[in-house]
Amino acid sequence: MTASVSTGPGLLSRLINGLLSIKPVASFAKSKARKMMIDRAENMGVPWTSEARSLQNRNWDREFQQVQNPTLVYPDYYLCSFHAYDQGNLSWEAASEVEVAAKAVHAHIWPGAGVQGDARLRDSYHQVILAQIRESPQAILDLGCSIGMSTVALQKLYPQATLTGLDLSPYFLSVAQYKSQQQHPDITWVHAAAESTGLPDASFDLVSACLIFHELPADASGQIIQEARRLLRPGGHLAIMDMNPQSEIYAKMPPYILTLLKSTEPYLDQYFSLDIDQAFVEAGFETPTITCNSPRHRTIIAQVKTPS
Repeated sequence: MTASVSTGPGLLSRLINGLLSIKPVASFAKSKARKMMIDRAENMGVPWTSEARSLQNRNWDREFQQVQNPTLVYPDYYLCSFHAYDQGNLSWEAASEVEVAAKAVHAHIWPGAGVQGDARLRDSYHQVILAQIRESPQAILDLGCSIGMSTVALQKLYPQATLTGLDLSPYFLSVAQYKSQQQHPDITWVHAAAESTGLPDASFDLVSACLIFHELPADASGQIIQEARRLLRPGGHLAIMDMNPQSEIYAKMPPYILTLLKSTEPYLDQYFSLDIDQAFVEAGFETPTITCNSPRHRTIIAQVKTPS
């Protein structure tokens, strides 16, 4: 399946972007978006407030010191508000709410999915990977791993593989380290930028990036795809699962909801207009396959191009 791309935001998007450039409007939209997510979670039985408070009240010094790279310089695009958090992903508040937020956001992808929507989404991604990548990877890198939900899921999918989770947020990685230390202690957590990982050339069979590209400016997306190519062995694959810009759900989304969404996702327009096929090919991959794995998500998989 191939996908067409738009050349840029339309009139409605430009209007919404203009409104969000007004700080009081943006703050109100972020507040409404956050309240909507929390209410949705609590109404379906996800104890957002209590689970987040439990994590926030913990002493994280040990995990933070284990995962943090104190010399890391954060890229400018990362130092902005994401997901209605003023400090973006660099806070304990954000890290403590990742899992409950995922359950709330993904609850209505399929009718009646509820709290199982997030797990079903990740499974739909894995089913595409299993169908298209015939040989089981032995070394896997999970880019933008957040608190490790996607990393642990990949470890369960490929129990024989060595797993590395990489993220820019030491707060997220601290939670990942804590949550995985009992059942998945062999996962390696790396605090680095996905476009400059510092990891050795040709050291992975599969590089996976789950739900991160919609949070990136276009130039960073291209750099990350190029970095993935460097990290992959001959015959290796890059797999991306993220929002599908061609989904009718986004095309028909009411302006009010679209405004709330954009208030929490500063680079959404750049992602929606990115020529992902071209970015893969320019980085040295074969032309990718693009598969719809949910009503509003797509999986993109490409193999390292064999030299002619």
